[in-house]
Amino acid sequence: MANDHIDLEIRQGEIHALLGENGAGKSTLMNILYGLYTPDEGRIFWKGQEVKIRGPRQAIDLGIGMVHQHFMLVPVFTVAENIILGKEPAKNNFLDMQTARQQVYELSRRFGLEVNPDDRIESISVGQQQRVEILKALYRGAELLILDEPTAVLTPQEVEELGKIMKRLVAEGHTIIIITHKLKEVLHLADRVTVIRRGKKIATLDAAGRSEEELARLMVGREVTLKVDKKPPEPKRVVLEVEHLHANNDRGLAAVRDVSFNVRAGEIVGIAGVDGNGQSELIACLTGLRKPTAGRVLVNGKDVTGQSPRRIREAGVGHVPEDRQKRGLVLNFTVAENAALGNHSAFARWGFMSYQRMVEVARKIIGEFDVRPPRHDYLARSLSGGNQQKVIVGREILRDPDLLIAVQPTRGLDVGAIEFIHRNLVAQRDAGRAVLLVSLELDEIMNLADRILVMYKGQVVAEVAGHEATEDQLGLLMMGGGTGA
Repeated sequence: MANDHIDLEIRQGEIHALLGENGAGKSTLMNILYGLYTPDEGRIFWKGQEVKIRGPRQAIDLGIGMVHQHFMLVPVFTVAENIILGKEPAKNNFLDMQTARQQVYELSRRFGLEVNPDDRIESISVGQQQRVEILKALYRGAELLILDEPTAVLTPQEVEELGKIMKRLVAEGHTIIIITHKLKEVLHLADRVTVIRRGKKIATLDAAGRSEEELARLMVGREVTLKVDKKPPEPKRVVLEVEHLHANNDRGLAAVRDVSFNVRAGEIVGIAGVDGNGQSELIACLTGLRKPTAGRVLVNGKDVTGQSPRRIREAGVGHVPEDRQKRGLVLNFTVAENAALGNHSAFARWGFMSYQRMVEVARKIIGEFDVRPPRHDYLARSLSGGNQQKVIVGREILRDPDLLIAVQPTRGLDVGAIEFIHRNLVAQRDAGRAVLLVSLELDEIMNLADRILVMYKGQVVAEVAGHEATEDQLGLLMMGGGTGA
């Protein structure tokens, strides 16, 4: 049961955080409030009156707005066109863009959400796009704003700015609910926090005076280690060499520009950067999913530039992909069948795949990586996000690669699953493997990486020692500050 007799009270003029593990029921509860889902039982009261919200349009009419984690914007439209879409001002039965621009300008000034109404969405930063999403909801009269993972792709400076915006909205009489897994930001932003575990409300607490450890314990039901415990690195031979790499994106525009770096056995190298600064294209080149336009990629001294994913895997590269459902798993395959993906020759005998061998490896993954439920015959789509990720991480690690490339390995996972995966990445480093970590989570990069490379506009603009890095320093570099880029 996604939600089991949850009682939730939201006070006017507060910032209320919803915390919980993956699958705890947070998003389901908010989707009910926004009209995307219909509850089986229970009642919703809005301003003291019982209401039945049967769709988003009714929620919007009541004054409830929602900003989803993945923005719902049209890239080729301007800021103003996106904000008014579906509620366009008209003059003489024609679209009145002059009025629209003026309304957007006045609204953005009123709430401190400065944007240029004439900028195209594809040309503005992620932080500015989020402002546009918030303005869309305010333009439609939202009094209650639901923000789903609002800081997931923001730099520390943008998070700080978002906090100021939220405080300003509350001062204007608005109410905000945030769904997030970032405990530090909950304590910094929220007035109260509700913890949900396995569909049930565990507690509603004042955020003041609480600790990250206390909230993590309530979320998971046990003590959780939030700080990664690791010894100093002992880097040895170079495993990965990237030399003057260039690559285009899907639109044929330069996405990776003259990138050079190496990763040694026995170290974790982290790549930090705001989403969309060439990280995805770089990793696609390293894993054979995209051909670079110039430069070289060497694994263990062997040139693998432009080779197929199979050849690169055979050269000793393991890959935990950014999107576990699209690139990491076949959702309609069982755990056992997914255990063989990308390594079919190891399971073949006389031209036939050995299902028994798949089962053996799947059982090993399940046992060593604590996959729940412990069933090799379960379809991958039936597993939670955290357990899907454990299957992928387990499969790649058990292949014993020389280089493990982990891209967003804990995206959308709860603190318990994050702790487990972090521990395994460090264990790979300590076993003498080279690990390349790409993450939008600065805490993750700073906790795990021995060296940190910062990407901005397709270039590596700085390298920082992991133990010396600070959030402010990395955040500034991620925005192009002090780089000359």
